[in-house]
Amino acid sequence: MNDETTTPAVEEVPKLMIALGVYAITGCILFICSILIADFVVPDHDWVADTISDLGAGRYEFIVDTGIYAFSASLIAIALLAAHVHLGGLGWSLGTVGFALAGLIVFLVGARNEYGDNDSEGVVIHVYLVYALGVLFAAAPALMSRGAGRAGPGYRRALIGLAVLWTVSAPIFFVLPTEIDGIYERYLGLVAMAVVVTFARLFIARGRKLG
Repeated sequence: MNDETTTPAVEEVPKLMIALGVYAITGCILFICSILIADFVVPDHDWVADTISDLGAGRYEFIVDTGIYAFSASLIAIALLAAHVHLGGLGWSLGTVGFALAGLIVFLVGARNEYGDNDSEGVVIHVYLVYALGVLFAAAPALMSRGAGRAGPGYRRALIGLAVLWTVSAPIFFVLPTEIDGIYERYLGLVAMAVVVTFARLFIARGRKLG
């Protein structure tokens, strides 16, 4: 009796790549919409002085929490895409794990509800989650920029630029007066979303090319 050893086919799936890429962008849009809606719905909210975290607590917390979960799923989508289309190198592998962790952390930020309500009971981990996100959004695009460059030099330049912009901008948030930290946090959110959209466009373009 002869045993035949077959090697499973390894291939990229264009439709999956496009679908996940489109969702990654959609999740960012949903997050933006949830913040804009909450800005108008939450009473006595000052979008310049009050942070997004302030919108994520209280009676209307479900509005922003929905956007947070949508953005968390966007990060997971990028991690799945990066694992599916591995463009080579240890940096790409580390960045892939980084996006998966970032997605989990963003989900925990929404689920823990430790912000905006002066919560001090139990183990409050919100600040540590924020620090971890700060590191991941700087490291992941930088580590993956070389691999992204194989899909086009523009992707590499964009990711390096965004990583540098985030690294320079993020620490400033912690020393800003509370009168303006709300609008600055929104700016940081746009930088983070730009990273996601850059990767999503890369994978969508690749999926269309293969399809």
